[in-house]
Amino acid sequence: MKDNNNWLLPDGVDESLPEEALRIENLRRMIIDVLSSWGYRLVIPPMIEYLESLLAGMGEDLDLQTFKLTDQRSGRAMGVRADITPQIARIDAHRLPSDDPQRFCYVGPVVHTQPEKFAGSRNPLQIGAEIFGHKGIESDVEVISLLLECLSAAGIPKITLEVAHMEIFHGICAGQNFDLGCEQKILEALSKKDKATLCELLEQADASEEVLIHLTALLELNGGISVLKDAKAKLASASSRVQSALEELSQLSDILTTTIPYLDLHIDLAEMRGYRYHTGIMFAAYTAAAGRAIAWGGRYDNTGKLLGRERGATGFSTDLKVLEGLLSKGVSDTDTDIVYAPEGYDKDLLKAMNDCRKRGSIVVQELPNQVGGAANAGCNKHFVKINDLWEIKVISD
Repeated sequence: MKDNNNWLLPDGVDESLPEEALRIENLRRMIIDVLSSWGYRLVIPPMIEYLESLLAGMGEDLDLQTFKLTDQRSGRAMGVRADITPQIARIDAHRLPSDDPQRFCYVGPVVHTQPEKFAGSRNPLQIGAEIFGHKGIESDVEVISLLLECLSAAGIPKITLEVAHMEIFHGICAGQNFDLGCEQKILEALSKKDKATLCELLEQADASEEVLIHLTALLELNGGISVLKDAKAKLASASSRVQSALEELSQLSDILTTTIPYLDLHIDLAEMRGYRYHTGIMFAAYTAAAGRAIAWGGRYDNTGKLLGRERGATGFSTDLKVLEGLLSKGVSDTDTDIVYAPEGYDKDLLKAMNDCRKRGSIVVQELPNQVGGAANAGCNKHFVKINDLWEIKVISD
């Protein structure tokens, strides 16, 4: 007889059981409170929408990560979101259009066709924040500072912030006419610090000697903020776009090191992560307890234009389940009493239970003929009737 495995979840798809789910929910509430205190308004986009809108300006990577289906009513192609960011851009462009800067935050599940890393989740719980309507360095500083505030409030220790700038790559390659496939391979070689492959790709693409020198220089330009001084020397002959990008990074590092003096700031000019839709400063947060970035973001000014309304845009996102996995589980996540109540509808008992819940305790009432009792329900106290009054007593061992 064959085993029935219908109850098993697909590879890379996970779920959160009570204790983990409670920790994630507590994180969600805390982070949303932080985001709200900075003026970011919560929005809740749908899980599915038309594919053209869902992928506008987001690049091939997001397209490959998106589950697709056909709308039975319109016949149009739809997608299950793999990233909430383009949905927030659509809201800014069309649902709540404004000439003023707008700040939005969001939280919700996304679904990926493939895990982002080996044994990773295909159903992250994404939370993030975006600013629209501003193209200056100040909005980049704000979202980075907000990200660090959220991670600190969540109890994530010793964050390293890594920054890069997409315009350095575009400025170096301007005029080379690399096709999309070639450009993506070059970006991948840069991110992997694979000099041999990078040189081979550039030779095949008949890149100029100057482009070869500048792109291979990026492989060595990583480390502390002193890297920016080295970059200005090694890329001195590069275009004005590259010089402007380096100046923006210098301004960013100056502001961040002044306003957040404890910050461990790292520069990596070859790091080109993401869905190839970034147009300016990019960043990612790391901690020693995780083997990869735990949060990421950057500027993506072109997305609004592709949605029919050009706007400056920058933001960040993270996965609540990844953050929860970094928290210490050695102590109880709550000091709340869990009180066991006997079955029945005694009016005084029901009132005592209701009063107890209003005070912040958890009350679990016994069901008739149930298996297991207070211990099985995780209760540390119970209701006991003494002199016609219901009192709460500690459950003795």
